[in-house]
Amino acid sequence: MKLMGSYRSPYVRRTAVSLNVMGIAYEHDPVAVFDNQDDVRPHNPLIRVPTLILDDGESLVESYAILDALDEMAGDAKRLIPASGAERRKIMKMAAIASGTMDKTVWAAYEGRFHPKEKVHRPWVEHNEEQALGGLGYLDGLAKAAGGDGWFAGGDRMSQADISGAVAFSFAALARPRLEVADKFPNLAAFSARCEAMEAFSSVTP
Repeated sequence: MKLMGSYRSPYVRRTAVSLNVMGIAYEHDPVAVFDNQDDVRPHNPLIRVPTLILDDGESLVESYAILDALDEMAGDAKRLIPASGAERRKIMKMAAIASGTMDKTVWAAYEGRFHPKEKVHRPWVEHNEEQALGGLGYLDGLAKAAGGDGWFAGGDRMSQADISGAVAFSFAALARPRLEVADKFPNLAAFSARCEAMEAFSSVTP
């Protein structure tokens, strides 16, 4: 299978880390959609990444849907979100807040990237940054509860909540350095550093 998109995208990166953790081999195409739309369009009419092309040519789109499909492929022993029940809902909530944090960080960054300086709407940037900080604060609480060697949802192995939480933090630190998220959220910073030291993360750095 082939994963399309740069690891600079937190959505591409959380998909790549998940593939690594599950032990699913893939080819990486670091296509930049703003420069090479024609490369992505045949596989995804939205021209968005991540797009995952399966070996039979089927394409999967949107990271949440890709991750759900990968869980099904991996089976119960390796899936990163339980198939059903209260534990599934708990991890889905954690991962959703991490994903929402990515969204808000992206929107804050894009306001300055795609608008001329005189048209950047600072209240909109600040609104999104405030929401991103809210998500990071929630994740910091999970990291504190997990301790030095635990996981967000408990248990003895990493879940999608941990992957998405660590990627959300790393992306915020990279894309919005003025927010000083490492100082504001020390528990999450330490948790993310622990994850980033793992090959599943370090092999797909932005």
